Amino acid sequence: MRAVRLYESGLVVEEIEVPALGEGEALVRVHAAAITRDELTWPEDRLPAIPSYELSGVVAQVAPDVRDLAVGDEVCALTPFDRDGVAAEYAVVPADLLAPRPQSLTHVESAALAMTGLSAWQGIFEHGALKEGERVRVLGAGGGVGHLAVQLVQNQLAADDEAPDLVFDTVGGDALANAVGSGSRVVTIAEEADGATYFVVEPNRAQLTEFGRRADAGELVPAIDSTFSLDDAGAAFDRVAERGKRGKVVLRVGDD
Repeated sequence: MRAVRLYESGLVVEEIEVPALGEGEALVRVHAAAITRDELTWPEDRLPAIPSYELSGVVAQVAPDVRDLAVGDEVCALTPFDRDGVAAEYAVVPADLLAPRPQSLTHVESAALAMTGLSAWQGIFEHGALKEGERVRVLGAGGGVGHLAVQLVQNQLAADDEAPDLVFDTVGGDALANAVGSGSRVVTIAEEADGATYFVVEPNRAQLTEFGRRADAGELVPAIDSTFSLDDAGAAFDRVAERGKRGKVVLRVGDD
């Protein structure tokens, strides 16, 4: 299979063996793999490594102990960060992380939903503990995570002149510093700061399934900044590092 691999010298697209299945795993034919800024620094201690941890595709094979997936199922997932990613024609993924792909979205859109959607959900509801009747302000509302967070809580957004109960920060810097100490609860995915709850998103099938349900109900639409082929993975990572993006950068691997 063809895969993008990160070496100390940079990214290379090359032919490698299709990975073998282990217990509790599924082999997915990848149709789209979304990418995230700075992720090329994550696997520096285990090179060469395949980047991208956000996929949409079709189940091609399941391990004998996997009972709740079948060949042909269309799925999406945020995959674990401590193993090879999914910027390849095939990827092995823990089966219990694979959620049904939203049928109202394309594979590209479904891949773009994984990390951003889970980051928004976990920041607002898990770490932010947003309750009915409370108001939230999203910092970085036009970004990959922020634009989905806004859609998720559109009926609970604080007005410009209103003090929010919760601030969900996706940008850091001065915006985060100004929010800390304002009297609001502050949750951030951007950087650690005194007075704020910082967290790193975790894969979660149940939450992603709920996000997909809302997408199919027309409540959520992920924004796509641009798409690239596997061969243009270098250009895709250049784009994801640029300012001014509107939505996710996605590698288009298979037919959509």
